[in-house]
Amino acid sequence: MKNILHIFLISCFSLTVISCAARDHEHDDSTANTTIDTTTINFVGGTASGFVLTSADGTNWTLRETAATNPIFDVIYSNSKFVAVGYDGVIRTSSDGTSWDNSTSGTSNHLYGVTYGNSKFVAAGHDGVIRASSGWTFWGNSTSGTSTDLHDVTYGNSKFVAVGDNGIILTSSDGTSWDNSTSGTSEVLWDVTYGNSTFVTVGGSGTILTSKDGTTWTSRTSGTVLTVLGVQYVNSTFVAVGRGGLILTSADGTSWDSRTSGTTNDLWGVTYGNSKFVAVGDSGTSVTSPDGVTWTATSNILHKSAFYAITSK
Repeated sequence: MKNILHIFLISCFSLTVISCAARDHEHDDSTANTTIDTTTINFVGGTASGFVLTSADGTNWTLRETAATNPIFDVIYSNSKFVAVGYDGVIRTSSDGTSWDNSTSGTSNHLYGVTYGNSKFVAAGHDGVIRASSGWTFWGNSTSGTSTDLHDVTYGNSKFVAVGDNGIILTSSDGTSWDNSTSGTSEVLWDVTYGNSTFVTVGGSGTILTSKDGTTWTSRTSGTVLTVLGVQYVNSTFVAVGRGGLILTSADGTSWDSRTSGTTNDLWGVTYGNSKFVAVGDSGTSVTSPDGVTWTATSNILHKSAFYAITSK
């Protein structure tokens, strides 16, 4: 697994995907480092051009999947499987991050987020579409009860939580039947995660909400008015990323500290692996940190299409 981007892609997808999605991102397969480790896969990223990239260190990236043309909005690693979702209902799966297969999603709606819990994968997206699968080949329809775009979904505390436009939050115990929760905001909610016995969702105008049960939500002070686009609980830390290179960290989801990312490009996703935090974003940007406090932007960009998703193995 967003709103402005989704409208942009829909309006100009009749052009080539690369020229449409890239905006100021250009294809560049050059690299200054000829000793890059291309065999070890610790990180997998999805791009606006539909390409899949892998990395051993979160800085140097190898192009793995070039056949797909649908932008990838989210990618996860769960149940010994990489699962990526994106434009026109695309779902792609891989056991190793190198070779990727198509799965039948049963929808042409864009899928913006995917998670794994309760022995099933659940994906959510455009017009409130939700698809669920107990494997990774057949995805059945779930009834969300809304036509509002859902931008992400997560699982925790025996519950699925999906978030989206107009502050919508849905919850489900089985990934099939969904109920509305009251978020207390009309801002777009871009991402949601679970950790430290807490759900955290982020969105427009610096919005950060927390909940213990996924039903009752409390607004938190982020210290920014910038849109927060992504959040993950990784290495015992909540890390949120967003517009203008925004990075915020929190131990509990309640109190947040601003960090210097080293980039002004929008950051869309963040993960932790191989003893480091890695965040990715526009123009092929990746920034890394050993502790979540001090961040370094990469100077070796393999592919300049926007990174919209990243996961670690």
